[in-house]
Amino acid sequence: MPSRRLNLFLHWIPAMIGIVVILIESTATMSAENTSRWLLPLWVKLFGPITPEHWAEVHHYIRKTGHFVGYGLVSLGFFEGWRATFSERLRQHGAIFALVAPLALVSTLALAGWDEWHQSFLPGRTSKLSDVGLDFSGAVVAHVILLLVLVIVWRLRARSKPSTRRARPVSSQV
Repeated sequence: MPSRRLNLFLHWIPAMIGIVVILIESTATMSAENTSRWLLPLWVKLFGPITPEHWAEVHHYIRKTGHFVGYGLVSLGFFEGWRATFSERLRQHGAIFALVAPLALVSTLALAGWDEWHQSFLPGRTSKLSDVGLDFSGAVVAHVILLLVLVIVWRLRARSKPSTRRARPVSSQV
């Protein structure tokens, strides 16, 4: 059985991987101009030719979808790390979610803010507050989906548990 510290570290790995991916994507190498160089040939191979004007729009939406989904996944990684950190203190699922989800969302918001601030110093990169909003929206949607899944799981578990109510004794007939 791994030590508590090792176990906790293992639960933080998804968040750490997400942070590393964001750090890599925050470089000039991942600017719109550079990603277009490899995304456009992939698009053409999968879907056929596209006009430059249409590609500019499609490329924009691909990148923004990446922000939305990527930060949603990073936020779920933060959720898992914070959940493991507080799991022994709060065993009730609802209490865990109510504490951990806001911590994960704030962690994600801080990372998104840092990412945009960092990009403001890089040539070829733009820094937009609206991207922080998009990133945070992805995180919120990911947590709403997580909550819905957890509610379904909790209800299924509650149904499968044997009833804790005692059967009423049958009155003896005299």
